[in-house]
Amino acid sequence: MTTITISGLPGTGKTTVAKLLENRLGLKYVYSGEIFRRIAKKYHMSLEEFGVYCEQHREIDEELDNFQRKILRKGNVIVEGRISGWLAYRNKIPAVKVLLDAPLDVRAQRIVKREQGDFEKRKKEILKREQSEATRYKNYYNIDVRDTSIYDLIIDTADKSPEKIVDIIMQYLGE
Repeated sequence: MTTITISGLPGTGKTTVAKLLENRLGLKYVYSGEIFRRIAKKYHMSLEEFGVYCEQHREIDEELDNFQRKILRKGNVIVEGRISGWLAYRNKIPAVKVLLDAPLDVRAQRIVKREQGDFEKRKKEILKREQSEATRYKNYYNIDVRDTSIYDLIIDTADKSPEKIVDIIMQYLGE
């Protein structure tokens, strides 16, 4: 049984890598960020606004995290989420926990390429979102998202193609 978590900050390549892994391994792929985005849309809020809202409404994060735990426990899945690795770790769910990383400027550039917008404005949005998430995860679960010690594999994606990143993960899996 193969269960993989893909975590990382916005713009690190999580979605692209997870989709490529899904194709290579034939595992189901679950993107928790999409669920968060749908809820934000339902509340008629931007991601930034919704993140701030969630700082006062713990139940939204808990609902999303309970969903991820349930999926992780079933196994044979790729779960992409900011704290999916932490959820597996804290709940003793066997999983290969992958963290993707890249410098802020690289991540902002990727987001501008994907979603358009002004580079400097995107950087500010990213930092605000990251701070909101870090605050929530620390307050709700006592998780320090800067602590990378729980990950099996940490990959700097700044200078690697998504295919190369997948190759690194496949090599780690022994595939």
